[in-house]
Amino acid sequence: MAELEVWLRGPLPDTPPLLQPVAHALMQAREEVVALMDGFPDARVWERPAGVASVGFHLQHLTGVLDRLSTYARAEKLSESQLAALAREGQGEENVRELVAAFEVQVERTLAQLRHTDEGTLLEPRGVGRAHLPSTVLGLLVHAAEHTTRHVGQLLVTARIVQEG
Repeated sequence: MAELEVWLRGPLPDTPPLLQPVAHALMQAREEVVALMDGFPDARVWERPAGVASVGFHLQHLTGVLDRLSTYARAEKLSESQLAALAREGQGEENVRELVAAFEVQVERTLAQLRHTDEGTLLEPRGVGRAHLPSTVLGLLVHAAEHTTRHVGQLLVTARIVQEG
């Protein structure tokens, strides 16, 4: 079954039915990132081919966005450490292994949050960012999955260009 995409492997235990697609997308992203980054050279992680975002940026951003959107879904404000991490995205000295490990940990935290999310709260309003832009718990969680998959696609292309360049 491991060769099947995550969403085709069946329901996830303890994950609310309405949040299964979010969990599946995050698990798929994690699997793809781990496989893609296996053997990626540390010396090239911060390269920006043609001025696009680096592999390191995408890995940091994947982790940070999941953390921030999960925080908003819990109706919490971002901490000083989250704001500092946001300001550092695209910079760093972490190697590939450290960046991937951080992403894997954040995916697991987000999956745990999904497992503990009451489906009755999914339409509750939530504010996003300092401007408290309108969203809902469901909107934030779905966007977390969508944004993650978008950046995994960008990561895939950037990593291929860097490795072939």
